[in-house]
Amino acid sequence: MTRVAAIDCGTNSIRLLVADIDPATGEVTDLDRRMTIVRLGQGVDRTGRLAPEALERTFAACREYAAVIKEYGAERLRFVATSASRDAGNRDDFVRGVLDILGVEPEVITGDQEAEYSFTGATKELPGAEEYLVVDIGGGSTEFVVGTAHARAARSVDIGCVRLTERHVRSDPPSPEEVAAIRADIEAALDVAEATVPLREADTLVGLAGSVTTVAAIALGLEAYDSAAIHRSRISYDQVAEVTARLLGSTHDERSAIPVMHPGRVDVIVSGALVLLAVMDRVGAREVVVSEHDILDGIALSLV
Repeated sequence: MTRVAAIDCGTNSIRLLVADIDPATGEVTDLDRRMTIVRLGQGVDRTGRLAPEALERTFAACREYAAVIKEYGAERLRFVATSASRDAGNRDDFVRGVLDILGVEPEVITGDQEAEYSFTGATKELPGAEEYLVVDIGGGSTEFVVGTAHARAARSVDIGCVRLTERHVRSDPPSPEEVAAIRADIEAALDVAEATVPLREADTLVGLAGSVTTVAAIALGLEAYDSAAIHRSRISYDQVAEVTARLLGSTHDERSAIPVMHPGRVDVIVSGALVLLAVMDRVGAREVVVSEHDILDGIALSLV
């Protein structure tokens, strides 16, 4: 067994997985899996730069993760950074800070690489005979990838839940005009994605990341966030539509009161739910298979 640590730093959250992996079989045994909302992408869509306070929140999480990695004695570490750090003019400040704390340089991967890792992590446990459309709804971007055992087409587009919220939402709850603007951006991005990825050809839609798992947790009526109950659950189109309608009509305080709602997702979950619903409409999916395994697992597997 090889003990590895993988870090995925996105626009909204930073996550750590420490795991033992059997190099012969690829079997992954989780030792520690955690997530911190740091909102690294705060204001990036508007300013093109990482905000000082966002960098400090991220570095604080990195210091916490460094202690965990040391405690477990991981042999290998990989730090992957995604949408926000790709877009930022001052990303060198981010790179230097991570290197100082963790001793590794963050890899600012392309959207297509992000999609490949997401696909690997999401589908490893699923039957290999089906063709999957994996949709990873992040804070800054959404990745689409189609494949069976391996990805055959992938595309990243800039319709993350943080980006859409910062771009369009000024009201609480969002006004009809703001929702229409979000939906217009999503539809335009789906047109771009569909030019590269055959979105309608897959047998099964698989949804990843916090927006999808939160919608699933609400649809399942959970009183507390339960990864085991959410992982590989099947949420119908009608359930996603019902949850989205509920979120659209809710104020910030009402969304905060939902038991499974992470405080860092309260202000962006509406946009995330709208992306998921629009994808299901576009591909004609009657349900989405929800996966708690995603790019983080793909990064860990890449280390062996």
